[in-house]
Amino acid sequence: MRRFLTGSILLLLGLLASPAMAADFPVKAPAYEAIYNWTGFYAGVNGGGSSGRSSPDVAFDSSSRLSTATASPASQDINGVLGGFQAGYNVQTGRFIFGLETDIQATSQKGDGQSTITLTTPQVCIAPCVPPPPLVTNAPLDYSQKLPWFGTLRGRIGVTPEDRWFVYATGGLAYGEVSTSGTFATASGACIAPCTPVPGGSAISNFSQTRVGWVLGAGVEAALAGGWTGKVEYLHIDLGDINNTFAPILAPPFVGTVRASGRLTDEIVRVGLNYRFSGPVVAKY
Repeated sequence: MRRFLTGSILLLLGLLASPAMAADFPVKAPAYEAIYNWTGFYAGVNGGGSSGRSSPDVAFDSSSRLSTATASPASQDINGVLGGFQAGYNVQTGRFIFGLETDIQATSQKGDGQSTITLTTPQVCIAPCVPPPPLVTNAPLDYSQKLPWFGTLRGRIGVTPEDRWFVYATGGLAYGEVSTSGTFATASGACIAPCTPVPGGSAISNFSQTRVGWVLGAGVEAALAGGWTGKVEYLHIDLGDINNTFAPILAPPFVGTVRASGRLTDEIVRVGLNYRFSGPVVAKY
């Protein structure tokens, strides 16, 4: 009995001492890793290239009711490089990111096209006779367009498939300046018999207008060191219908007005570098 009591007392003392002994050993803090959060303001620069398309239809309104005119389209590619600035704000909720971005771009985009205007004028007889065949005359219209600058105001929505990566779709408002130049020229006519030769002539018109349209695109952005991020982005821009009426033409037999109407679209691929000014970093245990 005495041995049993002695053993029980020693066991009890050992149990009471265990917490105190455990307190003497250091406790390892739980490990955690920082999760990138895209919330906050950002601004940056971008550069890239663009391949646009302009497809104007040309019409010639002759002042002569007897004459009829047809014209070929003056379609053209409008290609060049671009660069500019962007700024925006993101809000991250879970794996989803919502944002608003605006940008302004300068471009070297330019395209040249040519339309051929064909004027058909019937010939008449003063005395009874067989009328000669109609007089068919061709004249070129040199047509060029530039896109000196454009800007967008877009929403962005996307997800983070992996930490520090952001895949998104974007769309919204697009606007830009479209500069158009047209030169219409006719050659002088020759006389077979003594007569007054038909003089040649030309008309030059320049237009500049700011158009408003829409933009859609997609991109991927990755967090770099510190607050820096890099992105690759594609945008499709449509600046809507463009209508121009040239100065009156007085170059017989071309006496009338040239009109051109069409649409300008643009395909853009660019890379960008942003700096994010604010936003929390969440700890993941």
